[in-house]
Amino acid sequence: MSDLGRYLMIIGLALVAVGTIIWLIPKVPWLGKLPLDFHFKRENFTFYFPLGTCILISIILTLILALFRK
Repeated sequence: MSDLGRYLMIIGLALVAVGTIIWLIPKVPWLGKLPLDFHFKRENFTFYFPLGTCILISIILTLILALFRK
């Protein structure tokens, strides 16, 4: 039963972290406007592919996870 409590605590902390990140993302003005973020707009069609933002987030998460592994 103690394992269940530990897993619930981890899931709760992860949800708080994700909620905080989602809450803070609109306050970063350059996020989503990096050089490799593609945005095509036509008459009735809009395509947005945030490649630069995905690369930046991947690098940051890789560094954070590497710190926790050691």
